[in-house]
Amino acid sequence: MTGPVLAVDQGTSGTKALVICPERGVIGSGSAPVRPRYGPGGAVEADPAELLGSVVEAGRLALAEAGEDAVAVGLANQGETVLAWDPDTGRPLTDAVVWQDRRADGICAGLAGREEELKQLTGLPLDPYFAAPKMAWIRRERTREGVVTTSDAWLVHRLTGAFVTDAATAGRTQLLDLDRAAWSPAALDVFGLGDERLPTVVDSAGAFGTTTAFGGELPLTGLLVDQQAALLAQGALEPGTAKCTYGTGAFLLAQTGPTPRRGSTGLVSCVAWRLGGRTSYCLDGQVYTAASAVRWLTDLHVISGAADLDRVGGGVPDAGGVTFVPALAGLAAPWWRGDLRGSLTGLGLDTSAGHLVRALCEGIAAQVVELADAVAADLGSPLSALRVDGGLTRSALLMQTQADLLQRPVEVSALPDVTALGVGAVARIGLDPGLPLHRAVPDWRPAAVYEPRIGADEAAERLGVFRAAVHSLLERS
Repeated sequence: MTGPVLAVDQGTSGTKALVICPERGVIGSGSAPVRPRYGPGGAVEADPAELLGSVVEAGRLALAEAGEDAVAVGLANQGETVLAWDPDTGRPLTDAVVWQDRRADGICAGLAGREEELKQLTGLPLDPYFAAPKMAWIRRERTREGVVTTSDAWLVHRLTGAFVTDAATAGRTQLLDLDRAAWSPAALDVFGLGDERLPTVVDSAGAFGTTTAFGGELPLTGLLVDQQAALLAQGALEPGTAKCTYGTGAFLLAQTGPTPRRGSTGLVSCVAWRLGGRTSYCLDGQVYTAASAVRWLTDLHVISGAADLDRVGGGVPDAGGVTFVPALAGLAAPWWRGDLRGSLTGLGLDTSAGHLVRALCEGIAAQVVELADAVAADLGSPLSALRVDGGLTRSALLMQTQADLLQRPVEVSALPDVTALGVGAVARIGLDPGLPLHRAVPDWRPAAVYEPRIGADEAAERLGVFRAAVHSLLERS
């Protein structure tokens, strides 16, 4: 069956939908905002009704702009966001606990002695970022009723009545056996979730049910977690290829092929996707705050928004001795210290808004370099280049800083909304299982390539200053 597919990316701060035609490309788009709520103790929550409403609104807007019907729909999701809900009625029993939420710190602290066992089973370190600690926290602090799952399972149930999650999203829970790509009874027992009713783990492409939420009856044929969908759309199909998405956080993923590579450097080993029963794996590293750190500067009225980064930062030649570790929600890979908070040092009476902007860009870029170095160490060879996407790639200042510190070309995707494009590709495979993966994915091309403008010695010196600031944070904790 040929024809356009509706690809929906349900994200942290909004939902984006594309209508994608195999011959004409993107022929319609729509978006709807989501407003997470931030509270004490590291709380980050969202209204489930707003998540579902944004999916429906964005999808309908995209179809209206396209002016023609789709033949299938694909859904990408946030990954580690969870909620409890009634499986009979679909009614939410809690708010959605967003992936950034840190209130499960106590759960993780109580399980510290089981961390190595969990890492071997699931590929993931023990951290509130992942879904299982949040699920256990909901069971301890909120409700014992209903089921507790990642947000995708609830959305799919509301759209189609099915109770499923794709293998890549299941891999973000810390409850999936990494080698078998199936639920791990041992991991479930560690978190006290052994009696839970969990969704069926399915391939990323298949026939998952039908929905009338967008108008006529549409089959749901594609499911994939957001960062893996972006990895797919960036054409990172061969082992060693990598991408970084600069969104609310920054997420670097590197394809490792059909065998999981348990990282020795603090990276996460997880499922990239499962198609036709065959699992591909990736290494994954995270920076918790990227665009959210830009929003923090915006809320302080240092800048008026992300569009100001280049104008304000371009007003000064360098960071003026300011060093910013933007760990505003903790340090993720490779340190895994979610309890730490950021630091801003080297301030003087002559420090300007431009210096703060440059220091923020340097702090984000330096953390991505740490991830790239960890990938290189785990794979045994350095990345030849880094493919990037996400809203912050519009900042030439950040991208040039990234190329300078990485000492590698940074290739910015010409295709916006790559997460939606990735889930659109698996939705097309769900319609046509014989379609080769490389043909389902859009041709990859860069809109811009940033080459390093400084030498290796200067890059090493600037990275050394950042690493010293991180070391100081670690020592003080």
